[in-house]
Parts: sequence; structure tokens; C-alpha cells
Amino acid sequence: MSALIQATSSISSSTVSDRSAMLEIDEDLIRRFNKLGPRYTSYPSADRFHTQFSNADYIAQLQARAANPTPAPLSVYVHLPFCASLCYYCACNKVVTKDRSRSAVYLQYLEKELALLSQYMPEQQLTTQLHLGGGTPTFLSQDELAQLMQMLRKYLQFTPDAELGIEIDPRTIDAPGMQFLASLGFNRTSLGVQDFDAAVQQAVHRVQPLAMVQQALQASREHGFESVNFDLIYGLPKQTLASFDATLSQVIALAPDRIALYNYAHLPSRFKPQRRILEADLPSAEQRLQIFMLSLRRLLDAGYQYIGLDHFAKPDDSLAKAMHGASLHRNFQGYTTQAECDLLALGVSAIGKLGNTYSQSLRSLDDYYAALDAGQLPLEKGFLLSQDDILRRHVIMDLMCCKTLDFAAIQQEFGIDFRQYFAPEIARLEEFVALGLITLDDKQLAITPRGRMFVRAVAMVFDDFLNRSNLSSGATYSKVI
Repeated sequence: MSALIQATSSISSSTVSDRSAMLEIDEDLIRRFNKLGPRYTSYPSADRFHTQFSNADYIAQLQARAANPTPAPLSVYVHLPFCASLCYYCACNKVVTKDRSRSAVYLQYLEKELALLSQYMPEQQLTTQLHLGGGTPTFLSQDELAQLMQMLRKYLQFTPDAELGIEIDPRTIDAPGMQFLASLGFNRTSLGVQDFDAAVQQAVHRVQPLAMVQQALQASREHGFESVNFDLIYGLPKQTLASFDATLSQVIALAPDRIALYNYAHLPSRFKPQRRILEADLPSAEQRLQIFMLSLRRLLDAGYQYIGLDHFAKPDDSLAKAMHGASLHRNFQGYTTQAECDLLALGVSAIGKLGNTYSQSLRSLDDYYAALDAGQLPLEKGFLLSQDDILRRHVIMDLMCCKTLDFAAIQQEFGIDFRQYFAPEIARLEEFVALGLITLDDKQLAITPRGRMFVRAVAMVFDDFLNRSNLSSGATYSKVI
């Protein structure tokens, strides 16, 4: 493969945020910027959360939201941690068990958490988004999923156009099961595909034939799911350029509405299941780069629009429409279709955002249960943003969504002179200007089509926590590309 790959899309682009008609990616440039850095699902990033953030701090935010006559739209995330089998690559907070009774107990505690929260929330809060993640949400039985949705609707009122999404392991669902999910109101799903190659599937302990995924996709379409995402992972053991090219051909033939293409981070010292993966089986850094660039070219050629980082979508999908309509947003689930929302997080280890705070629940089931038994919200840590944090969050999140930074608008909202306030950062941006990754003048900063692949590196310039070396969190970040 040549050092310069040119990916040409079949649909012309009219804006910087659009999928480019022609996107040139220089491998040397990728190597230059492919360092470790936050994914900016929040700012500050989750490794900055601390235990000094208390239940009282969290309750104050709930009360402030309840007192606000025009609160931000509400999004809800529910973490369901149970899995019936272990995937060796997984870095999620999960409980691997064959004991199906454990999910019934967990639902009882979710109801306790909701009941505690309801003391500080208005009844039937209008909710525009719901996402069930895990773990494996479909570990729950149909009766339990129905119980969960009934429980949520007791406290929340979903708007008629609400997006109700659920993550699905294709090994746990059939056509009647997909129909049942649709009957509960779910209209979006994400299927964990990862790779179709048999050797790779064996190496990561997740065997799911192509036909199984095909059936799940077909059933989702037959039962009215508006958007179906495939999760893919590159950098897994036994993967080669040729094998992943074959997987891409199968994915493109199935034509999901969205694709999330994740780079596998091998951190066996932090994630015990990854110790079962032989490092000798992992593709080299150079092989990963070639797989990534092949994927980029093939997905763009197939008509997918590049949303940002590792997300692609068909032009008629709501995620692509949000990008063009400037309502694209980023939170702990990645890119979402709605502008700034409050995110209420339920369940063990779940991370949420209320007002100018972030919070994360306790990570172990025992601790989570004990807190709720004591009548306490199961909070482990969080973060209260300063005015400078709020400003930098605004800048970083706009950059991550490839929105143009209008200095006058930011000055009006925050009462600053942008170029003066961020003088050190602007000086550091000259490198990006010289390389054609951004445009910068007295009025605005914009990510160029060439620069969208490097948006995390641009955002890192404005990260004051990274810039203050004495406040290093000791976190292990993923590679920027």
C-alpha cells in the first residue's frame, strides 16, 4: 500500500462537516500525531474525577435542575453489567455469570436508585434519549426487560420522538426477541460484530458466524429499528490486512446505518481478561495503521460519511444529519444526535452529567448494593467544573464535533477576548495551520477536511489538565488515531 492513500466518496460535500468528496491521509502525518490522548467524551476527562465530589454535590445539581423552568433536555443511560461469557478484549465493567437470577436482584436495586433520585426530580421528567449498555443488556429475560422499561416509564416520560437504544450481542437475540424489543419502544440498536474472521473470533473468545449477525440485522429492519450500528475492532489478535479487508466486504454488503471502528487497546495490567490474549498474535503498530487506512478508504468509497474519531454513518442516518445540522454532540456513549443534554446515569459504574458536574457510580455490585441499602445514592466520584473548565469544555466539544469556533460568539457567552485568553494555545496551533489541519484567523478556528482525523490532537491543545504537567492523572489513554 502506498504512503499516500486517497479516499474518494461518491457523494459531494458542501461543508467542512460533510463527508469530504476527497480525503487525503498522509501516513507520515498520522505517525507524527499518533500519540496518547483523551477521547473527550467529557472535559475534564473521567480520569480527573475525584472522591471529594459528594452526594450533597450531586443532590444540589438534581435540585438545581428541578428548579430550572427550562432545563436542558434529558438523556438517560442504564448500565446492565451481566454477560454470559467472557470476551477477552473487553475493557467494560462487567459481571460474567451463568446465574440468571442475579439480574433480577440488580433490577430491584435499580428501582431503589430511581426511587432515591425521584425525591429530587420532578415527576415524569421529559426524556429524549435512552441507552441501555453493558455488559450485555439482552442478558436480561424478556420479562425483566419489560419490568425495566415499566420502571423507567414510572419516573420518566419519553418524548414521542425519543431515541431508545440498546446494545445487543447477536448471540443472544433472535427475530422474535428483536420484535419484542421493538414492542418495548426501542428504535435503535448497536450490534457487537468486532470481526467476522473465524481465527480472530476464536482468539478473542467470541464466536458468532456471519449468518447470526445477518439475521439480527434483518430482524431489526423488519421490526422498525430506525438505525443499526455495527461495532468493529481493529488490532485484535490474528487480524491481518487481508482478513480485515474480507470483514469489511461483509460489513459493507450488510450495509448497517452506522459503523463504530474502534482501535483495540491492549492493557492486560488493567484489564484481567486481556491476559488471555497472546501479545505475539497482535498486529504490529504498522499493520494497525494499514488496517485503519484500508478501512477508511473502503467505508468512504462505500458511501459512509466520516462523523469523527471512529464513527461513520450513511448520509440519511440521523447521526449524519446531526453533523450537518450542527446538533452533533459527544458524551460518554460517543457521538449522539442531540445538542447538549443532561445525562442521568443509572446502575453500577455508570457515568453521568448534570449541569456543570460529572458523576460516576460505585464500580462493584457489592458497594453499589450497600450504598442503596443504606439509603444513599451510589456515588463513587465526580467533578464540579470551574468557569474555566466550562469554557474549555465548550471549545473542546465543539472541536470534537468539528464545529467552527466563532470567537465573537464565545466572547459574548463567556465575556472573554478569545485570542487573548487562549494566547498560549493559539501559538501552539500554528503547527496545525502550517500542515493544513485547521484554518485560523482573527474571527474563527475551523477544522479542515484534512484535519478531521486529527481533531483529538487539536482539542488536546486546549486541555489545561494536560498542559499542567504537575497535575498528571497517571491515566493510560488510547492513541489519538
